[in-house]
Amino acid sequence: MQYAVAHRAQVVLDDDDPDVAPLITLFNETFYATYNTRLIKGGDEPVYLPAGTDMQNVEWSGDTRCDYHQIVFAHGYFSSALHEVAHWCIAGEKRRLLEDYGYWYCPDGRDAKQQFEFEQVEVKPQALEWAMTVAAGRRFQVSTDNLNGVEPDRAGFTARVRGQLVHYIEHGFPRRAEMFITALQKQFNGPSLTATWLEKEYPDDNRG
Repeated sequence: MQYAVAHRAQVVLDDDDPDVAPLITLFNETFYATYNTRLIKGGDEPVYLPAGTDMQNVEWSGDTRCDYHQIVFAHGYFSSALHEVAHWCIAGEKRRLLEDYGYWYCPDGRDAKQQFEFEQVEVKPQALEWAMTVAAGRRFQVSTDNLNGVEPDRAGFTARVRGQLVHYIEHGFPRRAEMFITALQKQFNGPSLTATWLEKEYPDDNRG
């Protein structure tokens, strides 16, 4: 069974975060013309909706049908937006034609086996989210997203995400992720992410 889209929002800043509107604009200016995709502030649950989705039962939408793809993030949280964008940057062309990329979300309350499978597919998106968060001049922390289930190995998961991030730094990011990281650095004056910088700024996250 595949678990891919971890729908959660780290509550770092509230709905009044002044950087959210510029973030939305930045994404749309970077990707809309080429990928027909917009970043959308949504309600309780984030979701990816491909163009042509019936919107009649979507509480935050006034449209009946949308002719562009939507990356919907929760409550206006900056971190939720970056997390959903990270998943989009990994999803292939066919996946991007399916709601939530065709994956089923296993909710909070997972047992040990479910949590392991969940974390396996979260390593790459959270590594991208980490890079995007740094590019936006913010601090990152991983999310194991299982408050009501088995106690996750947070340190071990953090080490795996970090290892993937270092791999991306050394071997290159996916194209869309690299484009957005560069755009975020310019917009928010974030630092240039290197393995040396990561070791200095996140020394405690290198322990598995």
